[in-house]
Amino acid sequence: MDRLARLHQGAAELARGELAEAETTYRRLLAETPRDAEVLSNLAAVYNSAQCHEAAEAACRAALAALPGYWAALANLGTALHRQQRFAEATTTYLAAVRANPRNASAWTNLGVALTEQGRPQEALPMHDAAVALAPDDPELHTNRAMALLSAGDYPRGFTEFEWRWRTQAMAQHRLDGPRWNGEPAGAASRTILLHEEGGFGDTLQFVRYVPAVTARGFRVVLRVQPELAGLVRRSMAEVAEVICSADGHPRFDVHCPLVSLPRCFSTRLATVPSQVPYLRPCADKVQYWRGRLQAALAPGCLRVGLAWAGAPRLGMAQMRAMNHRRSIATSRLGPLAGVPGIAFVSLQHGCLPDGETLPEGLAMFDPMAEVTDFDDTAAIIANLDLVVAVDTAVAHLAGALGKPVWLLSRYDACWRWVAGRADSPWYPRMRVCRQPQAGEWDAVIAGVAEGLGVLGARALR
Repeated sequence: MDRLARLHQGAAELARGELAEAETTYRRLLAETPRDAEVLSNLAAVYNSAQCHEAAEAACRAALAALPGYWAALANLGTALHRQQRFAEATTTYLAAVRANPRNASAWTNLGVALTEQGRPQEALPMHDAAVALAPDDPELHTNRAMALLSAGDYPRGFTEFEWRWRTQAMAQHRLDGPRWNGEPAGAASRTILLHEEGGFGDTLQFVRYVPAVTARGFRVVLRVQPELAGLVRRSMAEVAEVICSADGHPRFDVHCPLVSLPRCFSTRLATVPSQVPYLRPCADKVQYWRGRLQAALAPGCLRVGLAWAGAPRLGMAQMRAMNHRRSIATSRLGPLAGVPGIAFVSLQHGCLPDGETLPEGLAMFDPMAEVTDFDDTAAIIANLDLVVAVDTAVAHLAGALGKPVWLLSRYDACWRWVAGRADSPWYPRMRVCRQPQAGEWDAVIAGVAEGLGVLGARALR
C-alpha cells in the first residue's frame, strides 16, 4: 500500500473512532519517513481525539519543525494547547492557522470557541461568521456560533442559532419524529404538546420554568423528564396534565418541543427571562423531616451552607469527562473553608470521594447524601439551608429554582448561561457568579468564598 492510500486509511480509521488503529497506521508511515509533516499532523489529530494533548503538541511541533507554517499542524497544535487551557497560546496559534489557510473553517471556529471561553464572545463572533460562511451547512459551526451569541447575552439570535444542534450527530439519540412547536397558540388539531428533556439535569431544571407559559397558550401539556426529577416536577407543575419519565418513551402527542428550545419559542431576551422564583417546590413532609435532622446535627445559631464541589464524572464521554474535571474542585483546595466561625456546612455532593481524596482537616461537614435517592430529597435538604455554594452542576440550578441564595463557582471557560462579564444571573435572581480569574485557578475563588462566609458567619453569631 502506497503512502497516499495509507494516509486515507488512517483518516478513515480516525473518522470511525478507531484511534488505536489510526495511530498504528500513522506510526508505520513515520517509521519510513520520520519527518513527514502531514503524517505527524494527522497523528496529532488522533492524539487530540484521544485527549492526549501533550502528545499531540509534541507531534505538531515536530511537524512544524519539518515544515514551518504548515497550516494543518498549526490548527492541530491550537487544539492541543486549547485543551490544555493554554488559551493565549492557543489563540495565537489558531490565528497563525487561519492566516496560513483562510479557507479552513475548523480553524476559524476553534479560534472563536477559544475567544468565547476566555470571556470574549463579542470578539469571537466574526470568527464564527467566517467559519459559517465557508461551510454554511455545517451544524457544528452554527452551534459554536450560538454559544458565542448566548454568552454575549444576544438571546434572540443565540437561541435561534442554537436550533442547529439538532442536526449534529451528538443529538441524534434525542430526536423525536412529529411536528415541532414553534410558539404558536394551540389549535383544534394540536391540543396536546409533549415537552421533553434533551440534556442533563441542569438543563431540565433551568428550562422547566417555561411550562406554565406553554399551558397559557391553550395546550394540554405532557412533560417528560429524567426519573430523578419526576417527583419534584410533578408536585411543582400543577398545570401539567401528565409527567412521565424519559425511560418510559412517550405517549401520543400533536406537537412536541424540547425544553431547551422554549426560550426561542417565547422570543426570550435578557430583559424578559422568566426569573420569578421559586418555581419548584419540595415535599413538605420531607422538608419537615430534614429540618429535624439538621437541627440535631448542626450547631445552633450557625448559618447553614450547602456545599457541592464536583460534577458527575461521565466516564463514557471523553469531552464531558474533561469538562467535568475543569468545573470540579479537588477537596484539597477547600482548606480555607475550614473553621469559618458561624458556618455549618452540609454536603450536597453525590457519590464517594475519589481514591486518595479526603476533606481538609478542620472542615467539619454533615453529610446526608447516603439517604438521598432523587432530587426531591435534595430539594428538601436545600429548603432547610441558608445558602448553597456549588460548582456548575444541577445542584446550583436546583437551589436557584427553589429561590435560595446561590454562590456559583464557575470555571474560567464558563458555560454560556452565565453571561460573560456578569456576576449575577438573569435566570436566578439570588445567584452570585464567582468566576475563576484564570484557567484552573480555584484558590482565589475559594479564598473569596471563605472571606464572604466569614462576614455572614459573624452576622449569624451576633
